[in-house]
Amino acid sequence: MPSSDEAGVDFLRLTPDGDTVDVTRILAREVPVAIEYNGVGYAVLMATPDDIGDLLQGFSLSERLIGPGDGVLDVDVHATDKGIVARATLPPTRTPGLLDRVRHRASDSSCGLCGIENLEQAIRPLPPVTTRSRADRAAIFRALESLRDHQPLNAATGAVHAAALVGADGTIRLAREDVGRHNAFDKLIGAMARTGADWDGGFALLSSRCSYELVEKAVLADCPLLVTISAPTALAMERASAAGLPLVVLARSDALLLRGHSRRL
Repeated sequence: MPSSDEAGVDFLRLTPDGDTVDVTRILAREVPVAIEYNGVGYAVLMATPDDIGDLLQGFSLSERLIGPGDGVLDVDVHATDKGIVARATLPPTRTPGLLDRVRHRASDSSCGLCGIENLEQAIRPLPPVTTRSRADRAAIFRALESLRDHQPLNAATGAVHAAALVGADGTIRLAREDVGRHNAFDKLIGAMARTGADWDGGFALLSSRCSYELVEKAVLADCPLLVTISAPTALAMERASAAGLPLVVLARSDALLLRGHSRRL
């Protein structure tokens, strides 16, 4: 499955002064990705059909179905006419956790007790971030300037997010794209796990707003610094503060907003 409609789609471009121009644009593809663990259906994500192995590795880490010490998952990916099926086998020690998570995801929250139980699962305690970034503000501005060079799909479609692993000097070492900002970050985290890359005093740069889910993914990946193009939510700020994750938000070419330990930049 290609990640975009290679033939393109025709549009009519209108301007305020009344001019009309025929244009052709390539569109980013968004397909269902059904995820299975140990033969158990777990989730269906809407994602760009590239780097599915990275997506499943990162998603598994973010869902806490595996830990950093579990190694690289053996992923089996099947493309069908309706989407993609991605299958992985978890270590035997992780099976109880898988079944527990499946039970929580499938439980009926109509009763009070179930609702409370699901809320506790939604906002689970986070471990503290143990790594530290050596990047300064110049490194962040350098990475922002070069991010577009690592977004080929977005250059063609204008419709996808990027997540990048950036070195302490501001050099982008690895990047992944997807229509979903969560998927893009999962793909990056998964690619790092599968290639043995680490943060090495750098940071993560995301072309999206700073939601609490992205903060949690960063913390669980032991990311030393999270930089996002757009603003954070209040819950994202709370979760980052509790875990000791420094944030740089509204990161643009002319200014940055700093929070937490990132004030030292």
